[in-house]
Amino acid sequence: MSRQVSDEAPDWWRDAVLYHVYVRSFADSDGDGVGDLPGLTGRLDHLSWLGVNAIWLSPTSVSPDADFGYDVSDYRRVQPSLGGDVALDALIATAHERGIRVLLDLVPNHTSVEHSWFVEARAGRGAPRRDWYVWADGRGAAPPNNWLSDFRERGLPRSAWTFDPPSGQWYLSSFLPEQVDLNWRNPAVRDEFFDILASWFARGADGVRVDVAHKLVVDDRLRDNPSLHPDDDPVSRQRGQRQLMNAERPELHDILRSWRRLADSLDPPRLLLGETYVGAVERLAPFYGAGDELQLALNIPFLRTPLTAAAMRTTVDATLAALPPRAWPLWCGSSHDDGHLASRWCGGDQALARCALLLLLTLRGTPLLYYGDEIGMTDVEVPANRRRDRGGRRDPARTPMQWSAQPGGGFTRPGVTPWLPLGDCTRNSVAGQRADPHSTLCLCHDLLAARADRDELRRGEMTWLASPEGVLAWRRGTAHAIAVNLTDGLVEVSGISGRVVVATDGGRAGESLPGRTLLAPRSGLLADLG
Repeated sequence: MSRQVSDEAPDWWRDAVLYHVYVRSFADSDGDGVGDLPGLTGRLDHLSWLGVNAIWLSPTSVSPDADFGYDVSDYRRVQPSLGGDVALDALIATAHERGIRVLLDLVPNHTSVEHSWFVEARAGRGAPRRDWYVWADGRGAAPPNNWLSDFRERGLPRSAWTFDPPSGQWYLSSFLPEQVDLNWRNPAVRDEFFDILASWFARGADGVRVDVAHKLVVDDRLRDNPSLHPDDDPVSRQRGQRQLMNAERPELHDILRSWRRLADSLDPPRLLLGETYVGAVERLAPFYGAGDELQLALNIPFLRTPLTAAAMRTTVDATLAALPPRAWPLWCGSSHDDGHLASRWCGGDQALARCALLLLLTLRGTPLLYYGDEIGMTDVEVPANRRRDRGGRRDPARTPMQWSAQPGGGFTRPGVTPWLPLGDCTRNSVAGQRADPHSTLCLCHDLLAARADRDELRRGEMTWLASPEGVLAWRRGTAHAIAVNLTDGLVEVSGISGRVVVATDGGRAGESLPGRTLLAPRSGLLADLG
């Protein structure tokens, strides 16, 4: 049974450890090479043993899969290739039996071109649902404005607009041309999604992750975005312009507030976790509102902070300072868009990956793990002839979970070619690490157990402690301290007296700390003080 904190707490997510399952890559039950919901259900015992409190599923709605579920053609039904409605209902019920909550991925910014709404809207300028989407006349033969797609095409910038020859107008498509932006200024769209959200909550979903929550409303006059400034944040530079007119518009907060009222009206309250892909922590604060919008917002600046003591401390301090009172931070080091922390932060160095997990799981806030983080899984190189992602080079972050060294990696049946190539399961797998008490997997398990058993590790205040250069040390509440050496040298840390609970080099558990302790290169520990 998964370790649980108080199930009655309306803000259970403050105590939780969340785990993102990329369903297509987690477990294949039917031998078609693609992960599915029955496969995930069959692996819930692993997540229960690990100690996670809630899982967030990548999109499960019906989709033609131009962007693997992020192009929805029916919001109220479950993708048949993932197992269909019966499989999702069974997953939710089975997860709940194990004390694990389930978050679904809501994709409200855009639909598939194959959605019946858009098929109807595309019939002509006077079509009944025409104003459910963002349409505009071009500037001569050019698109209506200078907005760029968030996805590049063969590495080159692409307009966010797609021309529709029959009507002679352009429709907004902020990602792929097959992903059509909805018009969130239309009350009918808002009403429809309110009902969609309510229906999934009624079916047992414990919350949703709101895809691209920062882009739901665009400028009503469709004005051009300004050009980049030399001091613009990394996300803006990646996008190729400052998205002032098609992202972070003030009107979107009315939508989030209406959804929060719905979430809070239920017993128990439901969770709204937003994908807030903004480039500065100060811009996260508005998404929490006055405690009446998102409960958790994805922290991209933290995700993209280099794994050095100075950089991490700066970003953590900036995050905690920026959030409004009672707002709760979310910390993650991996994602299906940005890659696994063991690769992106750590360059494949497993000792550093263990330090990163210690950091994530002991900061003040809610940690979000990505599948495979618990074994230090790295991104996998995908040959050109096996690539599936049209939105960038995200395939290496989405390769199948490495369950065992047997043929098929425990992900699929022997002899089946998985949808993306497997990594080296003979060197790194769940089964191999489960048998080693000093493995990354067992470290992760022990950290989650320690967190579940110690109130101040979950909700205690965070205070930095004096530490040498390249080392992070902090106290949680009055009873626990953490120290992480991110350097290549041996260091001494002072001011921690107590007993080691968990250490990245597992042989130190139970060791007494007399006030000074040595930390080996790329290592860390969690101690109970006193």
